[in-house]
Amino acid sequence: MHVHLVEVLLALVGVAVLLGLVAARLKVPYPILLVVGGLLLALQPWAPKVELDPQLVFLLFLPPLLYAGAFRTRWPDFRDQLRAITLLAVGLVLFTTCCVAYAAHEWIGMTWPCSFILGAIVSPPDAVAALAVTQRVKVPKIITTILEGESLVNDAAALVLLRIAVAAVGVTAFSPAQAILDFLIVGAGGIALGLVGGWAAVRILSWMERTDLADAKLTITGTFLVPFAVYLPAEHLHVSGVLAAVTAGLWVGNRCERVFSCDLYEEARAVWEWVEFLLESLIFLLIGLMLHSVLENLSSNYTVPDLVRYVAIVSGVVIVSRIVWMYPGAYVPRWLDQKLLGKQVKYPPPRHVFVVGWTGMRGGVSLAAALALPESVDGVPIAGRDLIQFLTFWVIFATLVGQGITLPWIIRGLGVQEKDGENGPDDDRHRLKCRPEPTEEEVPAHLPYHDSHSPGGSA
Repeated sequence: MHVHLVEVLLALVGVAVLLGLVAARLKVPYPILLVVGGLLLALQPWAPKVELDPQLVFLLFLPPLLYAGAFRTRWPDFRDQLRAITLLAVGLVLFTTCCVAYAAHEWIGMTWPCSFILGAIVSPPDAVAALAVTQRVKVPKIITTILEGESLVNDAAALVLLRIAVAAVGVTAFSPAQAILDFLIVGAGGIALGLVGGWAAVRILSWMERTDLADAKLTITGTFLVPFAVYLPAEHLHVSGVLAAVTAGLWVGNRCERVFSCDLYEEARAVWEWVEFLLESLIFLLIGLMLHSVLENLSSNYTVPDLVRYVAIVSGVVIVSRIVWMYPGAYVPRWLDQKLLGKQVKYPPPRHVFVVGWTGMRGGVSLAAALALPESVDGVPIAGRDLIQFLTFWVIFATLVGQGITLPWIIRGLGVQEKDGENGPDDDRHRLKCRPEPTEEEVPAHLPYHDSHSPGGSA
């Protein structure tokens, strides 16, 4: 029986709501239950075959989710942890890529270009599952800030590395200097375009909100266009659309007091929270449902014991490389500050460092990147493309389920939990970022702030 895509999506939304209720009842992070639920659905003989267009993930899922995450991020907090975030989002991504590439080449037998492709694909963690755990257990604010900041940048770093690795398949001589230059140009170009787009978005949204030409519905709809308005031009210009969306989100989110009244902000926040839940739920369910396609594309040249061994190798390297990086990344810069600059520094507790190291769950970006791999580059086939997709799927599953389930136990066992009042009363992830309603004396005559045209009042 043929099932229309719309019917499949509606059914998945219903499944997401049901599994969300079960996750709340069992006190399990909902992304883990969604992936397991999607996997169990995929194994049913009556389950529809789902073909996920990777570009759909990159276009419809990635920009709004990254923009929303950046919008909520306080720039002062992000700036204070910028070094730690950069070391994780760029340094750790590079380190993980190299570690996985070495393991894939030496222990699995992949070519160097394909090894680096696999490394770049599985290098960026997805913070959605990690934050779903840390918010429930209430870890110290600094851990949440670092995880959120890392998730905003690491996808861009990994996708740029992937672009370079794929291009290397079709060349006879690889130039590290040119690769580094390309990395910097793509990143800087995305940031620059995001700044321009964010500046323009603040001006346009502010104008829409302050005039009687747009009510709350139109203004909120306008906010949904911002991430796509910067992501698409960036991709067409071959710079980082991910960094463009993140930069625009940081710029707009930290200038909301110039744009939104409190009423409008509350309405927009409710709509955005629903959209985030919907997109996140669908993407984690689709990860599980993609098992059929991944298995169908896998060559019969691999034996089951070999595949199990390959999954164990790559998953182990992904997990261990993050933990290995964490301690030098946390302590060496502070030691240098103390020895070379004479600064008085405070070293983070080792158990806090380990918790951040155990939050490396992979997600939808890795799967979409694997599925989007071309079969060949300039006529040169990507050997092991099917194996790369297979390994990516099981690395996502192993890290989401294995680390996701054990993370709350580790947090509680190590005592890495927020104490009452530790973060202060202002530690609200959904704090109000809006300007107060003006008084009659403050309202210019040409601005219609009376009730019938008040932003948010008509919704």
